[in-house]
Amino acid sequence: MSIFKKILVPTDGSKVAEKAVEAAIQFAKENGSSLVGLSVAEDIVQWAVIDGTAINYLQVENEILENARTNVTRLAELAKSAGVPCEVFTVKAIHPYEEILAHASRHHCDAIFMASHGRKGMERFILGSQTQKVLSGATIPVLVFR
Repeated sequence: MSIFKKILVPTDGSKVAEKAVEAAIQFAKENGSSLVGLSVAEDIVQWAVIDGTAINYLQVENEILENARTNVTRLAELAKSAGVPCEVFTVKAIHPYEEILAHASRHHCDAIFMASHGRKGMERFILGSQTQKVLSGATIPVLVFR
């Protein structure tokens, strides 16, 4: 029996996150762990100014939220077909790392299993990745998948 009974798996749907999801499911299956899947729909307030062009914010927000739901639905389906217990959540937030840490605590997770980086490309070098922020703030083990 694993010391990690419940593992939080955040995903943003990126290729590296998808690989991390698959690895987390395999890890959980081999260790008798359950998973808590999380996808954070980032609040568009932080990046909504687009050259003064009028955009339908509600439509964009809905698309972002739907994408987040799709990410965790895929995680749940993969976990189910592997026989790994999994519950999933989608939340909206400005800072995904804060929600990752909050969900780990709220759901009494023993570890966080996440990708080394996500969608944001160069921004991760400028602002620091969500993974780095989770590593800095976590009080439980964080397994980083590359």
